[in-house]
Amino acid sequence: MFKHYNNINTASIVLTRPRITEKATALASTEAGVYTFEVSARANKVLVADAVKKLFKVTPVKVNIINTKAKTVFRRGKVGTVGGIKKAMIYLKKGDKIDLI
Repeated sequence: MFKHYNNINTASIVLTRPRITEKATALASTEAGVYTFEVSARANKVLVADAVKKLFKVTPVKVNIINTKAKTVFRRGKVGTVGGIKKAMIYLKKGDKIDLI
């Protein structure tokens, strides 16, 4: 599906949305410059790095991908599930920034 792409629309499909959590904002504000995004289930490190280059015009130094499992939850007397996600942690060199807001 994502084998070869040239346009920004396909790059935005790879990066689903940024993870705006307390931990993610703390990592982004440090000198390391680590940004966390939710990515497509079929995305890999190369596709994520290419999408960041195309969308934000910065070159990542390193990309880590983490799969989180679905969890069983108990709400209002009923059992349900919270779906798992795939997220990417993108490391930028010192001085590079991604403006998310």
